[in-house]
Amino acid sequence: MKNFHHEIDADGLLTVTWDMPGRSMNVIDGATMDELETIIATIASEASIRGAVFVSAKSGFSGGADLAMLAALPRAAPGDAAAVRALRDAAGRLGDLYRRLETAGKPLVAAIHGACLGGAFELALACHYRIAADDVPARIGLPEAKVGLLPGAGGTQRLPRLIGASEALKLMLRGTHLEAPEALALGAIDLMAPRAGMIDAAKAWIRSHGTVQQPWDAKGFRPPGGTPYSPGGMQMWAAANALYRKETYDNYDAQRAILASVYEGLSVKSFDAALKIERDYFTRLLMGEQSRVMIRSLFHSLQALGKGARRPAAEPLGKIGHLGIVGAGFMGAGIAYASAKAGIDVVLIDRDIAAAEKGKAHSAALLDKAIARGKATLADKEAVLKRIFTTTSYAALGPCDLVIEAVFESPALKGEVWPRIDETLGLKAVRASNTSTLPITGLARHVKDPRGFIGIHFFSPVDKMQLVEVIRGAETSDATLARALDYVRQIGKTPIVVNDSHGFFTSRVVFVHLAEGCRMLEEGVPPAMIENAGRMAGMPVGPLALADEVALDLSWKIREAALNEPGSGFKAEAIDRILEEMVVKRQRFGRKNGRGYYDYPAGGKKRLWPGLAEIAPPRSAAGFDVRDLGRRLLAIQALETARCLAENVLTDVREADVGAILGFGFAPFTGGPLSWIDGMGVAAFVQLCQGYARKYGPRFEPPPLLVEMGRAGETFYGRFGHAG
Repeated sequence: MKNFHHEIDADGLLTVTWDMPGRSMNVIDGATMDELETIIATIASEASIRGAVFVSAKSGFSGGADLAMLAALPRAAPGDAAAVRALRDAAGRLGDLYRRLETAGKPLVAAIHGACLGGAFELALACHYRIAADDVPARIGLPEAKVGLLPGAGGTQRLPRLIGASEALKLMLRGTHLEAPEALALGAIDLMAPRAGMIDAAKAWIRSHGTVQQPWDAKGFRPPGGTPYSPGGMQMWAAANALYRKETYDNYDAQRAILASVYEGLSVKSFDAALKIERDYFTRLLMGEQSRVMIRSLFHSLQALGKGARRPAAEPLGKIGHLGIVGAGFMGAGIAYASAKAGIDVVLIDRDIAAAEKGKAHSAALLDKAIARGKATLADKEAVLKRIFTTTSYAALGPCDLVIEAVFESPALKGEVWPRIDETLGLKAVRASNTSTLPITGLARHVKDPRGFIGIHFFSPVDKMQLVEVIRGAETSDATLARALDYVRQIGKTPIVVNDSHGFFTSRVVFVHLAEGCRMLEEGVPPAMIENAGRMAGMPVGPLALADEVALDLSWKIREAALNEPGSGFKAEAIDRILEEMVVKRQRFGRKNGRGYYDYPAGGKKRLWPGLAEIAPPRSAAGFDVRDLGRRLLAIQALETARCLAENVLTDVREADVGAILGFGFAPFTGGPLSWIDGMGVAAFVQLCQGYARKYGPRFEPPPLLVEMGRAGETFYGRFGHAG
């Protein structure tokens, strides 16, 4: 065997060690299943084997199934019964193996450490006892819903029978994971022990047990919390369905299938019948478009970009040892935290030492929260803070390999700062701006060698947002790009690479989205309806709430700068009138000062500001179609994304979709804006936009590229590659 090795001790206890060659993490693929089948048959048939322990030789147990294997399964049309049966059988193979394992008649223990996710956790659930290491950070869960799937190897049936449907659904619907203590408290694992002692603890448990049976196979078994038709179950399911609708607006096929699979599975007495129900729903998801595009964008493309798909291959790998950050405000402080946490020494500069120390205090506050949640220690805090050196002296930047300027979004201010930075650095140091909108080529005029200048645009809050937009100026060299991408990877974030323009990619799309929300206000759409339309369409928040998060005063200043910049092409419109009313006349800056489109009462929930009716008097909601409003909000974002591709700002369709989902939350179930267009058909999207253009104005006119692709019957992924 290549993926497993095993040894049996004098007591007949088999230790099965999972250790895939050439991989940092174990995954479940076809070869793994072939070997598991042999191991299971051996455990069941060999009388000398009294029980078995499953362990991993990697830094974690396993990340679960190889999604490339699932994506490679033959496609099946709903009307092709033979193809559907073949897909169902292929998709159910792992579940069949786990069922044979748990009914082999021998006590089985999963001794897990680190990541134990998806199909790997389903393996643990098929064992009779689960031990987790208490000295290795654990991630235990079933995250399949995040890529449009459900746990298809028994997870939707075993976990609810183990910890109750209510807790199991919370984990599966959100795709969240548990730390080991949380899993122990819920009953998802049975014991915590030091990693070095897990095998001994597992064997001790096996010695105290003979032939075992899973609880759900015992006569008279009743799941925790009852069946759906028990008094407690009826109450729980009403609440579960309401929560599902509230959080998903019924947009997600996988979450709907998980809910149905658990409900129907718990409604039958036979566990094997329940597994068949799960398999049917799993097969339907594999046949659907939603799982295909979510796997493509949120797994394949995300992984490829994170591993350096856009990095110039000829450039040697680099590592940042010393980082300079000029500007210790919220963004600069967040970059300092992410970098110091990754082991980089940081020089944090601001106009006075109090401001710089305030920026460092941001890291201390984040670490205090992590300590309170058990995710960091005092030693971790001390190590991170020790790496952040605060000063007002630009001379301290001398040893830095990379300097990121994170001062206020003002061309004049950045123009003052960059010559001071430039004169302290050697030519090999990379110079980067964290600007979100200002063209990199223009800022590069303030340094001696524009080839070493680049944009590294972080998203707020830096500690939570995974995306980093890397912007090439007209003269940025491949070496500079490679070093920027190496840094982004070093701090554990996902980069996309775009070419220079005003607003680049993400800010351009965000601002057309926010502007469309303002136009809806101007049209008299009630504010609550605008927000609900956005969320129903799949956005995490409505455009007005997002505008408050971005900060209305920042949006106003960016619009002012763009309108005054020669050749920018910007024209005054509804958003400018409304922003002037909000920011200049009423001092409503957004969440940052507790006054924006929303009010933010201390200790209470935010609520839409009633005064909006004075700025944009609403009409009756009956005159608007909420679903069409939501489709319009998605369409304007997708259209601007297509324009970015047509204008060569974007050059990779993967970056368009991944960047949109990670950067501004474009409806994840669509796979991203270009996948959304491909899904409906480019011709149909062109027709939709042309209809909106006639009704709402020329901003919806599709570019020639879209019209051409629509006529030719092309797709973005077909024309530009990475069909996946």
